Amino acid sequence: MNRALLTRLSRFGLVGGIGFVVDAGLTLTLIQAGLDAFTSRLIAIALAMVVTWRLNRAITFGKSGASQRAEGLRYGVVAAVAAIINYAVYAALMLAFPNLFPVLAVAAATGVSMLASYLGYSQYAFKKKV
Repeated sequence: MNRALLTRLSRFGLVGGIGFVVDAGLTLTLIQAGLDAFTSRLIAIALAMVVTWRLNRAITFGKSGASQRAEGLRYGVVAAVAAIINYAVYAALMLAFPNLFPVLAVAAATGVSMLASYLGYSQYAFKKKV
């Protein structure tokens, strides 16, 4: 693996870690505030998506060369697909194991969706114009 790819993957992992903290932290906060686990997660995913777009743009992939609106829309499409994968895994785990600590389900779901999101972001959302 070349150094540039390793650096990019490290930055992607860092941004993903920050996104995870936002996602899991808000999920738990909303659950403790009385919201159900499923609605809490939808809200948390949406906020984490915005945070990771801005961070991935700034430190992982750089600007795509497209307008922020176009880039944001492409990012949103990839993030939505990754979020569907993520939420499906989360919901399946929570339904299969009702006593599972929600953060463990968030962690497992995030790991599963990580590959799809990296490929989508690098090859579509932040693809440089030639």
